[in-house]
Amino acid sequence: MSLWNPCAFWEDIAMAPSLDQFERPVVIMSCFGVATAISSAMEAYMFLTDWPVSQRDPAYSLALNGCLAAMRGQIDTETARGLFCSWAERRDILASEVATFVHSRRGTSHGAL
Repeated sequence: MSLWNPCAFWEDIAMAPSLDQFERPVVIMSCFGVATAISSAMEAYMFLTDWPVSQRDPAYSLALNGCLAAMRGQIDTETARGLFCSWAERRDILASEVATFVHSRRGTSHGAL
């Protein structure tokens, strides 16, 4: 009879592919001009929770709740990515080449990212 090994359980979780990974990372520019790639709903959520409370607005809340819902499997990860991109664009921290792509998609029937 084998006993359940909790360490093996967590190793399996760590090795499993992340279900909240974005198809393409979102590139954010820091206040120092350093690009940071956000690759998952969890990373976006962590980035958002570090955002100053005084600068949070309704778009922030949508992005935060979208990332949380994606991590819980309640919405599609790419929907959360789109919410995060829209918030980052409003804050003017979305990397310029990504922002150009978002603007170009707005006029199409395909919707935002």
